[in-house]
Amino acid sequence: MFDQVLWFVTRGSGVVSLLIVTASVCLGLLTMARFRHESWPRFFNLEMHRRISLLAIVFTVVHVTAAVLDPFAKLGLAAAIVPLASTYRPLPVAMGVVSMYLFIALIITGLLRSRMPQPLWRAIHWTSYAMWPLALAHSFLAGSDAGSPWMLAVGGISVGAVGACLLFRISVWDANRGRLEDAVLTSSWEDATRRGHDR
Repeated sequence: MFDQVLWFVTRGSGVVSLLIVTASVCLGLLTMARFRHESWPRFFNLEMHRRISLLAIVFTVVHVTAAVLDPFAKLGLAAAIVPLASTYRPLPVAMGVVSMYLFIALIITGLLRSRMPQPLWRAIHWTSYAMWPLALAHSFLAGSDAGSPWMLAVGGISVGAVGACLLFRISVWDANRGRLEDAVLTSSWEDATRRGHDR
């Protein structure tokens, strides 16, 4: 019974983490695309993007801990932190490990953004375009229920959401290109709105 509970915790926390990371990526894309639009809800701002990202870390820690303790996968601590060290589906697990490291780097640099050169911060955050596909691939290749209807639905929702937000950001890229510097320096919707009115 305990083994089954661990499997459900591992899989459940992994799926929830994927959905939250997907939401974080979408918020990042939308925030950069329309950060100064007056009709855009205050909910969608850089602070919420940050908080959702931190929430994803919590579920990722639960996911990794449960996977290490799961006797079926026999992952072990080394495999959870060293890519390709796992004897259980080594490549898919390695994708998850690399994705986790990229995500942690994004979180840390996001929290330290005001103390970093903006070109460096922006370059590191471009890795989100690698982090999310790795997390998605890990979810489908490492899990034993990848072909189940509910998991396919999770994947479809994730791909559709990120794809739509990416297309939207591309469509408004030229219009907002001149505002990007303000976006990365602004920490809240109120500050962005105030700066926009001052100009």
